[in-house]
Amino acid sequence: MGCTCPNDVYMKTILIAKIVATLIVGCFCVTAMVASTNAAESIKLDADRQFNFAEYFFERKEYFRAIGEFKRFIYFFPYDQKISKARFRIGLSYFHSQRYRQAIEVFDHFIDTYEDDELAIDAHFLISECYARQKEFGPAITRLNNLLRLSNDSYVIDKARYLIGWRYIDLGNWEKASNQFDQISAQNKTRLRIEALSARLKQADAIAQKDPSLAGVLAVIPGAGHIYTERYQDAMVAFIINAGLIWAGYEAFNRGNKALGGVITLVGLGFYSGNIYSAVNSAHKYNKTQKRQFIRDLNQKLKVELSAAPSRKSFSMALKLSF
Repeated sequence: MGCTCPNDVYMKTILIAKIVATLIVGCFCVTAMVASTNAAESIKLDADRQFNFAEYFFERKEYFRAIGEFKRFIYFFPYDQKISKARFRIGLSYFHSQRYRQAIEVFDHFIDTYEDDELAIDAHFLISECYARQKEFGPAITRLNNLLRLSNDSYVIDKARYLIGWRYIDLGNWEKASNQFDQISAQNKTRLRIEALSARLKQADAIAQKDPSLAGVLAVIPGAGHIYTERYQDAMVAFIINAGLIWAGYEAFNRGNKALGGVITLVGLGFYSGNIYSAVNSAHKYNKTQKRQFIRDLNQKLKVELSAAPSRKSFSMALKLSF
């Protein structure tokens, strides 16, 4: 029967320990080398590379990733000369992402911080456009009026007046819109098609309109008010329902069922008054629809789209034409 020598066991144990120790040291060295490589790579990231990385996402229209990278640039390189451009790009990213409230906040801060920067003028225009896209035309006009008081640049003034005019068109105030267009300098009136636009605005009084009061009076005969406002299906429904209720109430009273007749009469009065209210409301809807169509036609045929993006001293235009 064989036996294991204690010396052999001891030597095997020492050998295994050396192997394990060698593996541990090797893993540690590899880890240290990887960490050192990563550290070296992170050190190579400078302001230009970080800004270009953010621009890469902006150009690809990945705006939320661009916002994150521009913010990272601002954090790590707060004294770089491109800081103002990075902040403006953040505002533009929110604008293009239709996050208009956030864009307004960023542009307002930009104007307060960099009021002498050439991009501050663009920030004013973009704030106005943010309000306009949210159908808040009053604040949009106010922003542009403030810009008129701040600038002596003829290009800026003409662009502001042109946009104010269109905001008044959105509000249906043709007279104030024409007044703004008339004040645009002669050199830009041709480019902006002001003569044709002003001539079309003079035709605004000819927009077909329905008198809500007359619609209500005609609705005394159920359906007549809706016919006046050209809602023929509603007219038929109003006539049938009201005529049916009147007939049902008459039959109930005629047969001596006063309780049922009273209930039907009460319900009929509700439908009858609703018919009058609906006719008046239809006239208002008709007028709004006609006005919106007039504005839509102006936009499609005569509006010169001025770029909302930064532009320097020249109109960037895209003429909308319908055929």
